[in-house]
Amino acid sequence: MGAFFIYFIIIALIPIWAQLRVKRTMGKYSRVESTAGMTGAQVARRILDENGLYDVRVVEHQGFLSDHYNPMSKTVHLSSDNYHGYSVAGAAVAAHEVGHAIQDKERYAALRFRHTLVPIANIGSNASWIFLMIGLIASIPNMLLLGIILMAAGVLFQLVTLPVEFNASSRAMNQMVGLGIINNIEERQARKVLNAAALTYVAAAAVAVIELLRMVLIFTNMNRNED
Repeated sequence: MGAFFIYFIIIALIPIWAQLRVKRTMGKYSRVESTAGMTGAQVARRILDENGLYDVRVVEHQGFLSDHYNPMSKTVHLSSDNYHGYSVAGAAVAAHEVGHAIQDKERYAALRFRHTLVPIANIGSNASWIFLMIGLIASIPNMLLLGIILMAAGVLFQLVTLPVEFNASSRAMNQMVGLGIINNIEERQARKVLNAAALTYVAAAAVAVIELLRMVLIFTNMNRNED
């Protein structure tokens, strides 16, 4: 029972730690103004135009760390602080989201694969726990197996998200450096912002994989006990 409690404490702390780190890093570099004197919206627009993405709009979006790129509407959504702010953090986040727009334009394979997984992952994530709970409570291996398969779809989505996010950050750094949006010192600061943000995806994927493995072990033991 003690080991079970420690396990849940650990998987709860991993995402909390990642969130605290990204908030701390964003908070620090949100107070550092970039020497280029450009808002996040201007950074996004500059990179988009340099890559021929004139049809992609940059819009203000409410909510902290709510920045994202919408491939359906071809819009880069930036939170108010990043949209209007002149900080290194805002520039890095804006460039990262534009990185996704560039991926979309170039039909980046991992991004396309992630898009195809969205409906499957949504169904798997929402339905898996129903079958998992039935299988665990009623000790029905087949129900548990079905839950594991559905759960695996959601885990696969999170794993595919990792190369998509890392690639977008790499593109962001290349664009900012190449266009002279940040200097050498700011390059290190921007990289810290992007690395901290990436930790949230790594943490989510790690927790999902650990939980999937735990369910697989339970299923294996359940089958072994029935033999």
